Amino acid sequence: MAINKQEHAQWSSSFGFVLAAVGSAVGLGNIWKFPYMVGESGGSAFVIAYLFCIALVGFPILVAEWLIGRRGQKNPVNTFVDVATSEGKSRSWGIIGASGILGGFLILSFYSVIGGWALNYVTKIATGQFVGQDSDAVGATFDAMLASAGTLTIWHTVFMFFTAVIVGIGVTSGIERTAKILMPLLGLILFVIVGYNVMNGGFGEAVAYLFTPDLSKLTEDVMIAALGHAFFTLSIGMGIMVAYGSYLGREVNLLKTARTVVILDTVIALAAGLAIFPIIFSNGLDPASGPGLIFVSLPIAFGSMGAGTIIGTLFFLLITFAAVTSAISLLEPTVEFLEERTSMSRTVATIVSSTIIWLLGIAALLSFNLWSDVTILDNNIFDALDKLTSKFILPLTGLAAIIFLAWRMDQRSIQQELGLSNGAFQIWQIVAKFVAPIAVVVVFVNALI
Repeated sequence: MAINKQEHAQWSSSFGFVLAAVGSAVGLGNIWKFPYMVGESGGSAFVIAYLFCIALVGFPILVAEWLIGRRGQKNPVNTFVDVATSEGKSRSWGIIGASGILGGFLILSFYSVIGGWALNYVTKIATGQFVGQDSDAVGATFDAMLASAGTLTIWHTVFMFFTAVIVGIGVTSGIERTAKILMPLLGLILFVIVGYNVMNGGFGEAVAYLFTPDLSKLTEDVMIAALGHAFFTLSIGMGIMVAYGSYLGREVNLLKTARTVVILDTVIALAAGLAIFPIIFSNGLDPASGPGLIFVSLPIAFGSMGAGTIIGTLFFLLITFAAVTSAISLLEPTVEFLEERTSMSRTVATIVSSTIIWLLGIAALLSFNLWSDVTILDNNIFDALDKLTSKFILPLTGLAAIIFLAWRMDQRSIQQELGLSNGAFQIWQIVAKFVAPIAVVVVFVNALI
């Protein structure tokens, strides 16, 4: 039984909510994962596939999760139970909320480890550690960091501590206020780096790489990777947007707000490409170097640039800010659940949940060193957590959410809430009932093959 200790929190303004939602969406997925996936998946081919998936799958599922969250005004589990009950449907739909909370919980455990890497690299770049070093030396520095359980634990702990403090303060005073500070700073730093690249070579080559259509590289694998990344970057299927939607007032226009969030998220992802690839190309580095693109390839470039220490420090501050804004959103659904379903205060709920996540993160970081021989279905702990969430929990939770909204809820009330004309609502239903679910099923089935 839910324990209602206080009135459910609300965002102080639509602007604050937009920044918090964008902060959740704009994280390591945009700054770290998007560029290396572009590099691994054919440049513009991946960009085209990603834009298609964001528009036809990510957007409707984002709206669905917000709408359901606003209807329920509770944690994701209680929200789905209450909305299902009000629609005359089974309380078992609450499993969707539980799945989302679990997904965010698991993701944060290894996400915090990568956030710790970024924090560590801020200090390395700022102190000039990479100045004049070649690729072997920079690669050895990265490998040494991964091999040191103590180093990874320290930075993982620092990152989780900051995340827990922000969430523990509360929705408006913690999450919203942090987003209002960090998101403008993130945007400023990102576009300073893009501006630097415009003046210092490699920019035209990067623009061509990102935006010149090359449909010959638009393969099934690229489409699958793009759709999976659309879930990750928009924070859907993780319980986050249901939780954020639960703090929304009825005055917020969901479609317009979702459009704003999707556009800003996409612009920042593309800007990240324009911040990274000019540096890669102007220094003769490989854009398809995978996850090490940021932590190995870029430090080589920063170490040889005239203003490399300044630009590099700004860049890794950017990654850290992006990681923090997403991490607080990953922690929030679990905290909200414990706060509402137990006698715990918000502070205690934050301490309990962040401590358990921190411990799981320790297991994830040990997979790079002391526990490197521990495998789960041929994957180390870190990779197992990543694949479990990105290939299973996120798509299945997102699929269930859009099916629930499009097939089990009263459609007239949804049309009224979205403020759509009959014609526009018919288009919405085609996308929500058929296009988005079919696309998710295709991705999920192919992930199993």
